[in-house]
Amino acid sequence: MTGLNLPPIGFGTAPLGNLYRAVDDDTAEATIAAAIEAGLLYADTAPYYGFGLAETRLGQATAGNGDVVISTKVGRVLEPLAATAERDRHGFVDAPAFAPVYDYSRDGIMRSYEASLKRLGRDRVDILYVHDIGRRVHGAAHDARMSELLDKGGFAALEELRDQKAVSAIGVGVNETEVCLELMERVSLDIILLAGRYTLLEQSPIDDLFPRCAATGTALVLAGVYNSGILALGADAPAAHYDYAGVPDAIRQRVRAIERICEAHQVTLPAAALQFVLAHPQAASVIVGLASPDEVRATMANIAAPVPDGLWSDLKAADVLRADVPIPARKE
Repeated sequence: MTGLNLPPIGFGTAPLGNLYRAVDDDTAEATIAAAIEAGLLYADTAPYYGFGLAETRLGQATAGNGDVVISTKVGRVLEPLAATAERDRHGFVDAPAFAPVYDYSRDGIMRSYEASLKRLGRDRVDILYVHDIGRRVHGAAHDARMSELLDKGGFAALEELRDQKAVSAIGVGVNETEVCLELMERVSLDIILLAGRYTLLEQSPIDDLFPRCAATGTALVLAGVYNSGILALGADAPAAHYDYAGVPDAIRQRVRAIERICEAHQVTLPAAALQFVLAHPQAASVIVGLASPDEVRATMANIAAPVPDGLWSDLKAADVLRADVPIPARKE
């Protein structure tokens, strides 16, 4: 990847944009400070996270700190709404009065990037991802969105920013593998942030995307290790989400099966979920969303928790994990 050495684990700021629940300014600042103190020196954000709120909070908390690698995203432009607009939108609670409008064109990319720099209080960012491109998000509009990106100057603008050293690396931040493979047929990606598709619940990217990234030298950042919360909170937690929505019954049953095996080995579900993703040798970094200093401490405890080899073999025997996925090395 272009000029970057990512730490093995970083933090995502969607929760600090008030995803699903409000976080006050002091808690947001304390969370970022605790993450940095714990050595999580990679922060991922986006204009979409709280419609600018997460970027603003991250910028304020990291002002003057050049040690933190920062990535943000393009693909949505924030347009002002009336002050009386509904404050809870798109899963974000008490969010600023902006509407996220998709725009992958050159103009949209540049407007989004420049606005992000202002909110972050920086003159550059390390990584710039194209956010939520793909059929999974856009459905029938997918071809039109891809045309904006590839035919109307969007990706060319990213390449120019990289060539000018305004960013160090460019890529995509998505929740699907198909669009990554589609784009890799047309353009060269430095890095891919893949959320929710390589977890205890799903390992299919090892068949296609992971080998393709290895062949092209494209770095992989893995996020969404808890699949929007269900692998952190448990199958029957009222607040659990899966892929940013409700939990399908088949997923709930699968998580219950994982929980039973974890309980038999006296391992917590989030510790197993996090350590599994961290174990993949192709992961340049793993991102965990954080909403409080307590969650920072819990994350570090999950990383350090002892997990017996028998847990992984039992998960494979139960056909929860594929037989061919790498598992964590035993901690001595």
